[in-house]
Amino acid sequence: MSEERRSSQIFTGARVLGYVSTHVPFVARFIKRRGETLLCTSVGKWFHTYGCDKFRLLSVSGEHPGPITCMTGDSFHVYTASENDIYAWRRGCELKHVYKGHQAPIHQLLPFGVHLISIDKDNVLKIFDIKEGSEFLDLKFDETHFKITTLCHPPTYLNKILLGSKQGQLQIWNIRTSKLVYTFKGWDSPVTVTEAAPAIDVVAIALGNGKIILHNLRYDQEVMEFIHDWGRVSCLSFRMDGVPIMVTGSTQGHLVMWDLEEKRVKSQIQSAHFAKIAGLQCLNSEPLMVTNSQDNSLKMWIFDMPDGGARLLKKREGHSLPPTIVRYCEPTGGNILAAGSDSSLHIMNTVTETFNKSMGKASYNRKASKKKKRYQIDTKILPQITNISSCMQRDKQWDSIATLHEGKYLATTWSYNRMCMGTHKLKPPDMEKSTLSTCLTVTHCGNFVIIGYSNGQVHKFNMQSGLYRGHYGKENKQAHKGALRGVETDICNQRLITVGADDKLKFWHFKTATTPYHVLRLDESVSMTKCHRESGLLALANEDFTITLVDIDTMRVVRNFEGHVGKINDIDFDCQSRWLVSSSMDCTICTWDIPTSQLVDIFSVEQPCTSLTMSPTGDYLATSHVGELGICLWANRLLYSKVFLKPVDRNDVPRLKLPTTAAEKPDIDDIGTIDLGDDEYKSPEQISEELLTLSGQPTSRWLNLLNLDVIKRRNKPKTPLTVPKSAPFFLPTIPSLDLEFDLEKEKAGNTKKLLIPDTLSTLTPFAKN
Repeated sequence: MSEERRSSQIFTGARVLGYVSTHVPFVARFIKRRGETLLCTSVGKWFHTYGCDKFRLLSVSGEHPGPITCMTGDSFHVYTASENDIYAWRRGCELKHVYKGHQAPIHQLLPFGVHLISIDKDNVLKIFDIKEGSEFLDLKFDETHFKITTLCHPPTYLNKILLGSKQGQLQIWNIRTSKLVYTFKGWDSPVTVTEAAPAIDVVAIALGNGKIILHNLRYDQEVMEFIHDWGRVSCLSFRMDGVPIMVTGSTQGHLVMWDLEEKRVKSQIQSAHFAKIAGLQCLNSEPLMVTNSQDNSLKMWIFDMPDGGARLLKKREGHSLPPTIVRYCEPTGGNILAAGSDSSLHIMNTVTETFNKSMGKASYNRKASKKKKRYQIDTKILPQITNISSCMQRDKQWDSIATLHEGKYLATTWSYNRMCMGTHKLKPPDMEKSTLSTCLTVTHCGNFVIIGYSNGQVHKFNMQSGLYRGHYGKENKQAHKGALRGVETDICNQRLITVGADDKLKFWHFKTATTPYHVLRLDESVSMTKCHRESGLLALANEDFTITLVDIDTMRVVRNFEGHVGKINDIDFDCQSRWLVSSSMDCTICTWDIPTSQLVDIFSVEQPCTSLTMSPTGDYLATSHVGELGICLWANRLLYSKVFLKPVDRNDVPRLKLPTTAAEKPDIDDIGTIDLGDDEYKSPEQISEELLTLSGQPTSRWLNLLNLDVIKRRNKPKTPLTVPKSAPFFLPTIPSLDLEFDLEKEKAGNTKKLLIPDTLSTLTPFAKN
């Protein structure tokens, strides 16, 4: 690959949006200097640090060599395990220590004073000195007899740790003497969670059979037992504000509050998360609880319900399944609409993740989905969103977003202003349930939405009322003989353009039309369309991996682009309609220059791009990728550097990494491509001693320097500048019947500044002096 084509000519990775949490339990650390609890969550190869006060992102760590497998922390460091190594981070982003020695991935970590205890998949326990980084102890356990699953330290037990096993037994070890202190026979079920209770000598033990045992370690006696009927317990915590409540989280996403005095269920939260609850912790001396889950969410709950339960206080969440479609939704280019396979619609802010919002999941009955027992209506959730169209002209008055769903003929509306799902379900009359909606568009005025269906029909609805407003075509209501592949409108709502599987492009009058006023026969079948209303250009992505450009004013084909070798997933214009950006299943993203009809940029990514959208301001390209939960932002180089675009070779494709959650640092090899300004001028040796070196400035800048002395003498004032004496704050008067001022003292000391002729008699004595 040539030196010039190691990167894209136009785009460079900026950052990724939408990552909050994974299956790794979060870490809560109280920072006394800040007076705030900080939450650290894993997002793959990085971890984020959030503040509990405002739940905003504070910092992003450096990149790990692999995904983070477990995390823990103390008042000084955050410890993360990736592959076979352990990393200690200070202030959330400064790497202080690296601990090596394990031969397998690590799944348990525990800070223990000046030591760090770790357990790997090979059932090896190691203890490191935190400050020196040296290995203090190494213990190998037999997996057939004692496979370690949990690790905790009972308070007041000096130098002792409690280990839980897959066989159901528990052991207390003294790490200072490396001796086994005591073995608990267990309950013939794998130990999944162990958590020290606020009461001395008591530890809560969660088993694989659904039982929760509160056990006294000193006397080896069972204090109480609970049966968990909401799936296997995945995490456990106790309230630390003086209330005898134990909280458990399950693999099904439910939370249960247990009253330890009455030994019964106090309250429960069904479907607190949509996946397994990975981490759960009650904050010290506060009625607050924080949970995270592998559904990409982090939530804070407050215990203020009448039944002793908790309600949701704050949350940060992203897509739980990879998004499949992204669209910029407003002219300022600050927010992106993203819809995924989880049937939810999210707003991603490109400036700060604090403004990211979830508009909820699409459901048949939005009011019913807001009830507490959400787990009972999971069947009412609509399938994943397949298409989005929006217009913010009337966003304050009514719904401004319309979406289609996989395998359904109905369309749903959403309110961007209220950030929730709308009340309208758009269904044409007498529509067969086997018919599917394939494409849609919201008009530029925001009043209508046009929807195309698999049976060749095109119907129009009102966005404000949700009422049906007619169809296009003859009496059989068919606009095309095959399924609709695209519907578009112009900027003035005068024309409607439809494309069908019958390889015809039809132009209709927008208001009422039974027959099109023009039909254009296409050479290839179309899979999707994209219209730039301001310029009147319509892009057609064909099934033979080519792109056709049509001018809707002249109704002619004006451009053809060839180069992709896989199915085209999405296309979009830039803000000036000069570029056409396309993505394909061949893992490439191409930029086509429309005036010259040339390919001016191409790069490949690790995962195919499923959807893309260009910012209305031209600063970012947003993309979604297969298997990725985040939205990738690519910055436009032309906004901050001089780039001369030229046609590129299709066979010379640079491969770029996807953007990360942190700002990307340039490689050392790429420093030469950054414009650092002109170097300081040095005079050549052959003229530095005897000859004169000119400055290179225009003549007018240096010619006057030859007559600098003459200019100074000419500009010198003829008389020195004199500052007039300021008048006193009062004027003295002479005692008499008439008002006369005493000016004799002023006459004696000062010369006249004004020459007044004696013949001028209109002035008063005060004015003459």
